[in-house]
Amino acid sequence: MEIVNFKVCLFYLTALVAVTSGGKMKIVEEPNTFGLNNPLVSQTSRLQAKVSPSPVSGPPHLHRLAGKCFNYIEATYKYVFCPFHNVTQHEQSFRWNAYSGILGIWHEWEIENNTFTGMWMREGDSCGNKNRQTKVLLVCGSSSKLAGVSEPQTCVYSLTFETPLVCHSHSLLVYPVLSEKLQKEWDEIAQSRYEELITEQGYNKLLKELFEEAGFLRKAQQQKAEESVTSVSHPSLEQCTQDFEKQRTEIERLQSLLKQHNISYEATADRTEDRGYTEPSPVQDQHLRGDGGFIADLH
Repeated sequence: MEIVNFKVCLFYLTALVAVTSGGKMKIVEEPNTFGLNNPLVSQTSRLQAKVSPSPVSGPPHLHRLAGKCFNYIEATYKYVFCPFHNVTQHEQSFRWNAYSGILGIWHEWEIENNTFTGMWMREGDSCGNKNRQTKVLLVCGSSSKLAGVSEPQTCVYSLTFETPLVCHSHSLLVYPVLSEKLQKEWDEIAQSRYEELITEQGYNKLLKELFEEAGFLRKAQQQKAEESVTSVSHPSLEQCTQDFEKQRTEIERLQSLLKQHNISYEATADRTEDRGYTEPSPVQDQHLRGDGGFIADLH
């Protein structure tokens, strides 16, 4: 018993000497989860999506991938691809500020020549004056897995995803996936292009609208609405208060200008409150446009 205790004491004494004398002890690294699980980290430091993922779409046989995630480790980074959801990156280190972030949220398909050529994951974490985004390329493989990651452009990533679900030559064709109604519309669009009733540019525009209706592409109106919602959000109460003060100052400045020119703004405010809006006169419409023309010219 005394021999065992002596060995234990000798071990700790050796370790203490190694540390105090500048010696290094080997530490086994494990994946960093500080930014994900630590309750002391503020919410803004955790993984937070800017927008919601688009609905599951595309070839029905690929829908079974929804709800699954696939990992890929390269150097000190771990990438996680969750089809029809998002792509994330996690730095595998013990640095206090190790990066864990979103590289893209499921957005839409890339379509070329009647083929689904890739999955676009957009609206990821901020990167300078833009957001990170990722294109996922689907290639034939014996099993479903992430096979490679690259960054061809700054903050634009490319993932290669292997799966046996795309090995058939027709597995990524667009036309068979469309409803009967949309297939008929595509036939009519193609016929019009063949008869040169529409230009190539017009043909591509009509196809884009058709793919949007099918849910393969994100509609432009939907993107603008999300951008509008994002633009009015505030990261903190302090920022919200500052913005409110700026707006109040601007309103006071505009009211002062109206008074200087003997223009009453109170009557307009009353009309707005009573009716919920103010209908501009045709003369006001011209000035609002700023070009001296009539609104009807736009239609």
